[in-house]
Amino acid sequence: MKLTLSVIKADIGGFVGHSSVHKDVLAKVKEVAEDGKDKGIIRDVSVLVCGDDIALVMTHTKGVDSSEVHELAWNAFKEGTEVAKKLKMYGAGQDLLAEAFSGNVKGMGPGIAEMEFVERKSEPVIVFFADKTSPSAWNLPLYEMFADPMNTAGLVIDPSMHEGFIFDVMDAYTGMGIQLKTPEELYDLLVFIGATSRYVVRAVYRKSDGEIAAAASTQKLSFMAGRYVGKDDPVLIVRAQSGFPAVGEILEPFARPWLVEGWMRGSHTGPLMPVAFKNAKPTRFDGPPRVIAAGYQIADGYLIGPSDLFDDPAFDHAREECNKMANILRRQGIFEPHRLPPEEMEYTTLPKVLEKLKDRFKLVETKKPKFSSEGEIAE
Repeated sequence: MKLTLSVIKADIGGFVGHSSVHKDVLAKVKEVAEDGKDKGIIRDVSVLVCGDDIALVMTHTKGVDSSEVHELAWNAFKEGTEVAKKLKMYGAGQDLLAEAFSGNVKGMGPGIAEMEFVERKSEPVIVFFADKTSPSAWNLPLYEMFADPMNTAGLVIDPSMHEGFIFDVMDAYTGMGIQLKTPEELYDLLVFIGATSRYVVRAVYRKSDGEIAAAASTQKLSFMAGRYVGKDDPVLIVRAQSGFPAVGEILEPFARPWLVEGWMRGSHTGPLMPVAFKNAKPTRFDGPPRVIAAGYQIADGYLIGPSDLFDDPAFDHAREECNKMANILRRQGIFEPHRLPPEEMEYTTLPKVLEKLKDRFKLVETKKPKFSSEGEIAE
């Protein structure tokens, strides 16, 4: 029997500002989700928080894109939003872009990562959950987990992984996708996923048998809403061990920080900081961007966990490096490269400012200087 693991997240109101989730809002979301479990809609559920976002980690047997499961998540977030509105939480319901559920939460605001598989003898999975960043934040670590032998020794020494993996890549602007095989198409893959403003990894499959290894949320809120309504705060599911990278290989990319888009107002570059659950509260300039890693063992469809995998002093150095990187970037203030380039500012105030001042732009005619016979600029 195939099991489905669905992770659906939303920002339905921040406490205080964009930093965290109020306990009453969280309690209501849990209550609705647990009621769905009692009714048999899902087999099990675990609720995670990162910054001002809530994620429902759910197991069931209804397959991906299940209307019943998606509606349960939608209702949980809607009822949580009502509590958030009563408490005047900031941006209450900001990720819910529709008034009513219409069969699937895709395109309605919440972020989704789902996969279907036959449960192995031992089924360890890791759910990564980030705040103040975008889906392309997963491009670099997924590359290192599944295509870089300097990170993942199993690509060289584990026969079940030696043939490599297939990356499913999507163009976030057009919705078009392409599958690329590694290692033989590695350079082609990097052409795309290195362009993080446009291309995102949707999923990774084991090449030898097509078994799914990872699934990521790819929703971009600004594209759905036509305006800036918050960063996308993505989720990622990765299966571990026995033909997939080991837990340590999956976590290793996060030991060396890299830069992602997001941070303050979704308009700045910043380091992605791996933190324990208790420290997933971005406050400095609404950041730096945070990521948590929730480890589970799945047993007969039930979630055993979570284990707080970044609650480990081995990641202290990464956190220190993130703070140093943040200091350097904050020195730039509103200037690039800390602020994102114009093409990434389309859904902020930039277009409005351009429209307001468009009639004041004039063609600048540059006169070529005249030179004297001695080679000096003539008056």
